[in-house]
Amino acid sequence: MTKTLPVIRGRKFLQVIEGARAIFMRDGFEGATVDDIARQAGVSKATLYSYFPDKRVMFKEVFRADLSREVADAGALLQVDMPVDQILPFVVSIISAQLVSEFGVQMYRVSVGEAERFPGLAREYYESGPLLMRQQLVTYLQRCVGRGELRIDDMELAADQLISLASATVRNQALFIGVNSIDKERLLAVCAGAVRMFLACYGAEKSTCCCCTEH
Repeated sequence: MTKTLPVIRGRKFLQVIEGARAIFMRDGFEGATVDDIARQAGVSKATLYSYFPDKRVMFKEVFRADLSREVADAGALLQVDMPVDQILPFVVSIISAQLVSEFGVQMYRVSVGEAERFPGLAREYYESGPLLMRQQLVTYLQRCVGRGELRIDDMELAADQLISLASATVRNQALFIGVNSIDKERLLAVCAGAVRMFLACYGAEKSTCCCCTEH
């Protein structure tokens, strides 16, 4: 079995990460060259290779760094001990903003674009971003159910539904038309609607919506 060589962190590690991010976002994984990354980062190729054994490892490290940073914002908010109807609007706003951000759209495109040739990269994107967000939401929803604020049988499904509601219409618009096509008012409307629908379906003090009623 081939072992993955470790990533070495040094004085110019973050400088290399920033340079690699710029080139990967511009050219994708296949189109990015080590020469361009070194030039963008302002380091030699020898310095580059002293941190990363190959381009694939570098790409994954950029993924991990940025996706973890994005998910951390919502994750920190989910730790706040406040009623669900007060926290949820902010959580949904963060999720929506991340999904339609320049970074979110670029990373999604790069991941999907390289998925056939490098399926491991698509999995890395999924596990470091969407799956991690889902896991954090599940943990939060479990606490809300324990406090009697929500009624949920399938936590994972509920978490997926909340993420889908937060991205309704605006994700596709950002992907196909561009992030600048979404104005602040539209994003706020989507977020408010997502919170209303989620609480209408799962709120302990709300009447259960027809889509959640067993037939």
